[in-house]
Amino acid sequence: MRPMTAHLPLAPRTAHPAAELLDYYVVTDEHGDPEGLVVEEFAYNDDHTAAGIDGAAWTREERLWWSSADLTRRMRADPELRRRVSATTRREAEAVYRRLSGDDLPDEPNLRLSFRDRLALNTAAPLLLGPPEKPEGFTEKRVYRILFAGELTNDHLHDLRHLWRMTIPDDGPAPTRVAGTAHAHIGDDVFTWDLRRIGPRVAWSLDVTVHLRSPADDTVRSLLRELTTPMRHAGLIPVTVERFS
Repeated sequence: MRPMTAHLPLAPRTAHPAAELLDYYVVTDEHGDPEGLVVEEFAYNDDHTAAGIDGAAWTREERLWWSSADLTRRMRADPELRRRVSATTRREAEAVYRRLSGDDLPDEPNLRLSFRDRLALNTAAPLLLGPPEKPEGFTEKRVYRILFAGELTNDHLHDLRHLWRMTIPDDGPAPTRVAGTAHAHIGDDVFTWDLRRIGPRVAWSLDVTVHLRSPADDTVRSLLRELTTPMRHAGLIPVTVERFS
């Protein structure tokens, strides 16, 4: 895969750039002090839509890694719990874990051994009302939606727009309106994504249009991952990845 264009979002830099494959969250208590960690990973279908979410949690009270689809669900559905959950990097998660447990955070292969209770996500083939679109010069067009729970602050919205050099509509981010649009080339493929508010104080999405020049779609998964990371660090929690076409 060729290098990404300069305005493509990059994950926050850590001491473990190659190992940042899982999603890390710090959970705080009612006083705002760290009380545990949650580690997650999306499971994907062949077309890069989300099939489920694997996760494991550790708290200073229980002092062991456990897996719960119910916790995974509540992190996305319960605003009170969501306010106590913050995305972090692996490096920061290591520091929190060492402070709470006195031990080193397990590496990612060992963390995955604790993924025992997957939250299954409803998936369905995209509804195609006609032949697949093939814009001139491309072999395929796809549209994905990455859905996120939570609300963006004005500062985080500004940061995302700046990071992605977004074109901003004149009427601003009203409910269900596009708050900004960005573009990128990866190799010969072209991507466009709209940052969209889904109702007031409910959810946000990234609607990603993919134009592929060859049958290979290896760039799609990488791009969806790259886009999800800054949204997580802006305070949102990814819910699912759907495909519309």
